[in-house]
Amino acid sequence: MSKIEFSEEFDFENRITDTSEIPEDVVEGDNPLRPKSLDEYIGQEKAKENLKVFIEAAKIRGESLDHVLLYGPPGLGKTTLAGIIANELGVNLRITSGPAIEKPGDLAALLTNLNEGDVLFIDEIHRLSRAVEEILYPSMEDFAIDIITGKGQMAASYHLPLPKFTLVGATTRAGQLTAPLRDRFGVVLRLELYTAEELASIVERSAGILGVPIEYDGALEIASRSRGTPRIANRMLKRVRDFALVMSDGVITLETARTALDKLEVDELGLDQNDRRMLEAIIKFYNGGPVGLETLAAAIGEESITIEDVYEPYLLQIGFLSRTPRGRCITAEACRHLGYDFPKGTVNALPTQPSLLDGQ
Repeated sequence: MSKIEFSEEFDFENRITDTSEIPEDVVEGDNPLRPKSLDEYIGQEKAKENLKVFIEAAKIRGESLDHVLLYGPPGLGKTTLAGIIANELGVNLRITSGPAIEKPGDLAALLTNLNEGDVLFIDEIHRLSRAVEEILYPSMEDFAIDIITGKGQMAASYHLPLPKFTLVGATTRAGQLTAPLRDRFGVVLRLELYTAEELASIVERSAGILGVPIEYDGALEIASRSRGTPRIANRMLKRVRDFALVMSDGVITLETARTALDKLEVDELGLDQNDRRMLEAIIKFYNGGPVGLETLAAAIGEESITIEDVYEPYLLQIGFLSRTPRGRCITAEACRHLGYDFPKGTVNALPTQPSLLDGQ
């Protein structure tokens, strides 16, 4: 197990297990690996079945689909589903994000340029400003917008009707949505982490699109290390493809996939070097915890917001980390995975491996 160096910064931007979208994931303005219809979309069966009914009913009635809220961890397919909704309805898709809509006028320009039945997709909708939200409420409910121009005696109010449209909002933090905004969505769908088998099917489909020969065992190996996230699985597939070209005549086998991911320092549970360093820091420096977020961030040279938003969610989901009122604590399962004895509350119960403080 490698020692932790205080001076060494985490290479967050280049993490293969990062769930946020990076330029490598998009080719020529679009991602060819994204499915275009519900039939092509793998996984999320409950959400997909309900969505299929709602879309079909809206088409039969000849009305626009109710506003849809998609929430769940990043990389699970919220943007893809928005595109599928537009494709299934046969309408245009307009894409923006919460931080990009800075002023009410920005939202007004978007809404007035929509056509009847169009889908407006707002990613990170929880980051909309309060002023923009106030404009969005009547737009979603009454399909109209009230604009006030000028100040004082020169102020004038204009009531502009809007074409009926479908707003699809996506968020990784549903709890941060205000109640009035959340209540205006008629369809609320939660996306769950994928099983290894579902991800293996996604990897096989993506490999076919990329023209990469792959064996099922190789696809399953990639899937099992992808943290239940298709975005990570597709990114790993592209990296393993490079190893396969050199090692196994371009065919991704179980051995090739295992060797490639081991060299990329992604273990069998999807933990990378940065995850292991953070867990080791809690074990070695703080006897397994509890340790406060700010203290942990200072110890490993990382921003606290990055720990909270990037590293912790997956570690919490697999039961390797726990949050308590006093701080973060390591679990026995995490210690077992990393090859350490579980701390019993005393310094003497630290791992049997050499301490960082040895020789200092």
